[in-house]
Amino acid sequence: MGEDKARRPAGERVRGERSLLLGVGISAIGIGMYVPFSLVFFHHVTGLSFAVVGVVLTVTGLAGLAVMPLAGSAVDRFGARKVNLLLYAIRALGFALYPLADTLPAFAAVALVTALADRSFPVVQQSLIGEVARGSSRDRLQASIRALQNAGMGAGALIVSGVLAVWGTAGFTHTAWGNAVAFALAGMLVARVKPVRDASTSAAAGSAGPPPAGYRMVLADRPFLGLTAANFLTALGYSALSVLFPLYIATWLNGPDSLTGAAFTVNTALCAGAGVLIASRVRRSGARRTRSAALGALLFAAAFVGQIVLGTVRPGRTATLIALLVIVVVYTVGELVHSPSGGALSVSAAPEAVRGRYLATYQLSYSLASALAPSLFTALLSVDGRLPWAVLTVAALGAALALTRLERRLPAEAVYAVPPAATATPTPAPIPRESVAGAA
Repeated sequence: MGEDKARRPAGERVRGERSLLLGVGISAIGIGMYVPFSLVFFHHVTGLSFAVVGVVLTVTGLAGLAVMPLAGSAVDRFGARKVNLLLYAIRALGFALYPLADTLPAFAAVALVTALADRSFPVVQQSLIGEVARGSSRDRLQASIRALQNAGMGAGALIVSGVLAVWGTAGFTHTAWGNAVAFALAGMLVARVKPVRDASTSAAAGSAGPPPAGYRMVLADRPFLGLTAANFLTALGYSALSVLFPLYIATWLNGPDSLTGAAFTVNTALCAGAGVLIASRVRRSGARRTRSAALGALLFAAAFVGQIVLGTVRPGRTATLIALLVIVVVYTVGELVHSPSGGALSVSAAPEAVRGRYLATYQLSYSLASALAPSLFTALLSVDGRLPWAVLTVAALGAALALTRLERRLPAEAVYAVPPAATATPTPAPIPRESVAGAA
């Protein structure tokens, strides 16, 4: 009984959790109303040509990547909750102004400010999870947020389809204002979330010592950089479904475009419907976060090997459809196993005082992978349709190996959602982090 009481706080409900999740779902609906139609959306809202819109979105998106480190610093200085609310406000204002930005300078200005908020948001949201939750609650929130994001984006795409069917292209303007309302409402809901205040937090806040080191501390933390590098390898696999899959079907398998639609439908439905259940099973198994994340990477590798076999055998259309759907199921289960554990692992491995900077560095692994994926995949695909899947297989296996090897070098509170009784005594922090923090 005493052990149960000791473990219970690690997975307790977050204050304002329902408001947080509802806000995430509502903002995801807003995202789903414009992301699938981004070029068309902004073309009709602003009246500018597709070429101009494309250039502006590319340039502002790259600028958004450049300010991610600043977002991490802002989180450490002002707190994730405050910065999160500011980003919601900026996104709401940006979409409210899009219908009025009918000139190139106006559109570029609004798009730039909105892109800065959009690119920084994942860093801040991950930091917010670390700020409001402890222990296994972080894993649960990671899984719930991912499920709601998938469900919300699917719902948003359906909503905008209905809006366009009723109002035609004029519906894009209504959609922009709907997005503004969605982000504003999400911000008001997230404002009800309360950060966790425990003994360690209070002690850190009340200490009179020197401020913690900044990005120098991150760059000196080799275990965390190893974790970030491992995530980059896995993140390449996350880009496969949206970038490589459609090209592979069309050019190597000579399949219809409907197969891509079927794959996306299966992936979205499983993420929305089974994400929380699978993450809960993993969490209850007591698996270390490093090992469950490694298992997710191994499932990715199995799906990629399946694509190589399918591309070699090339069966008939019906058999290809069945095989592709099985592969997508394996891939999606890998995603659902890896994502909550990997996310909670990165949040918990980051020292609280500089969590924003750590997570900004970690998030760059996703951004870099998504930026490199199109050129990398198309170059490999031009040589042989199976080659990109072979590279992804090696990358996923490398990520799984790296995660297991890093296990001993990461803090125990990061590896374990709930520390086992055998590790109840304090575990020394990794040497690089201690030495740098002490010298700061």
